[in-house]
Amino acid sequence: MNEPVASDTYAAHLRRLAEVTARVREQRAEAHTWYDRQCAAADRAVADATDQVQRAEEELVAAREQQELVDAEVAHLWQQLRLRLGSGARRLGGPPAPANGNGATDPVLLLGRARDLLERAGQPGELPGSVNPLLALCGVGGAVLAYALGAGARALGVGYGGDLAVGMPVLALVVTLLGPLIGLVPARVLADRRHAMLGPRPITVVLGAGLLATALLLVLTR
Repeated sequence: MNEPVASDTYAAHLRRLAEVTARVREQRAEAHTWYDRQCAAADRAVADATDQVQRAEEELVAAREQQELVDAEVAHLWQQLRLRLGSGARRLGGPPAPANGNGATDPVLLLGRARDLLERAGQPGELPGSVNPLLALCGVGGAVLAYALGAGARALGVGYGGDLAVGMPVLALVVTLLGPLIGLVPARVLADRRHAMLGPRPITVVLGAGLLATALLLVLTR
């Protein structure tokens, strides 16, 4: 009578053991799957971190190279500014320190703007219209000087006579007609002192005043 009960109990234990073994096997498979996923995620995270570190190192090297270029360009532009200012540049001291900012503006772009501004500042402009009276005076002065030289040449020809009496008046006329051109010499000095160029308008003023003065001198002394 007891043997069937023992047999049923043994079979139940076997079934229970099989179920526990199956659950353990499933849990072990899930654990292995979770572990593999965690390892793969960790590998990806390490690879991403390695890439980020490599990119950061490359950006750091590029930033250092750019900084060296910017520093060299700043020193060059500062030297050019000191040369332009001459003796007044001693008050400037050394190049300015980098300004604190968020780095939103490209320093190369700023340096390009500074270079263009420095080049434009260094280029001589044309003399302003306010110096036209001085330019006209240069032309008149050149005409008077040339006429005085011509008069001296004529007087020299009359004094010595002979061939000089014939040749000197011709030379005197040529020198007198060159009077307006002589006025360009002081006009050029005036332009250089003002760091300007002697353009078409100033030349026209000098030559016009010189020609008018020459014509008046020739008419008045005829």
